[in-house]
Amino acid sequence: MSRDQQLKERWELVVKKLSSQFADGEVMDLDAIIYLIGVQELGQLHRDFKKDQKLDLMHIAICKLLTPYGYYELDFVDNDGWPHYKAKAELPFLKAGEQSVLMKEAIVNYFLETEFID
Repeated sequence: MSRDQQLKERWELVVKKLSSQFADGEVMDLDAIIYLIGVQELGQLHRDFKKDQKLDLMHIAICKLLTPYGYYELDFVDNDGWPHYKAKAELPFLKAGEQSVLMKEAIVNYFLETEFID
């Protein structure tokens, strides 16, 4: 199986499992999945977030997802439990489709590591 085909199948599995667990079966998009990862990484699952906090959660998720690629590293966790990352390398210029593939690959790897999928 090609790498692209394997990524496609694993991505579809992630979307299917998360959509059934968190969206009553309604298909979740990339941004919604990134938001969920941010909430997971923050570890404050049962609370409401303001709009700016939701953007911060997505930022946390993106940093966490791109850490294995060498773009970010965890710097510290503040007194409220929010992780802060620092950039280690500049992200390359990617077209929108390439960004999407990178994020999907990073998300699939995240859920493989957490054993949500295999």
